[in-house]
Amino acid sequence: FVCAQLPNPVLESISVIDTPGILSGEKQRISRGYDFAAVLEWFAERVDRIILLFDAHKLDISDEFSEVIKALKNHEDKMRVVLNKADQIETQQLMRVYGALMWSLGKIVNTPEVIRVYIGSFWSHPLLIPDNRKLFEAEEQDLFRDIQSLPRNAALRKLNDLIKRARLAKVHAYIISSLKKEMPSMFGKDNKKKELVNNLAEIYGQIEREHQISPGDFPNLKRM
Repeated sequence: FVCAQLPNPVLESISVIDTPGILSGEKQRISRGYDFAAVLEWFAERVDRIILLFDAHKLDISDEFSEVIKALKNHEDKMRVVLNKADQIETQQLMRVYGALMWSLGKIVNTPEVIRVYIGSFWSHPLLIPDNRKLFEAEEQDLFRDIQSLPRNAALRKLNDLIKRARLAKVHAYIISSLKKEMPSMFGKDNKKKELVNNLAEIYGQIEREHQISPGDFPNLKRM
């Protein structure tokens, strides 16, 4: 970690975390030395806002980026998307890029609501193609307002997180209780364990029906 402190009134109540960039192609096969998706998932549970950055002139959702977005499951309400460097392409091409981005995200992000995408060129240099200046300025202001509102909404988010964790703990208790009931008291424990693990999806379904629990409240099946 490298930490920087700046005398800015916005930063008095906000910390910005910039994660390592997403790798593509051959680089993905070389191990980072740690579970990148798991680290981002850890952060996702503790932050108020997640901003995914895309470049308009080289729009590509690599395998690693897909894995990262999937790791952010259940945090879709915190997610925003920035389509950066949009001044480097013409308006007509920008419309196509925006459409392609929404289509690609729709396949990965499992949410009924459309994710908010901010379009612009988020740096201090002059715009290369200034045709969409008003749009970029309006989008920049919207993004800034969204970030400014985070401290005010932090208490509500913490309450929602507490409720989410309580629901997960409740479901976890039902799962463990159900598994414990099925375990033999003396012999054949190892075989029974394997059988229960293989049938965990069915056990999920049974608990869901018996206790009227939403499927979204259950922990990740593969990890469990």
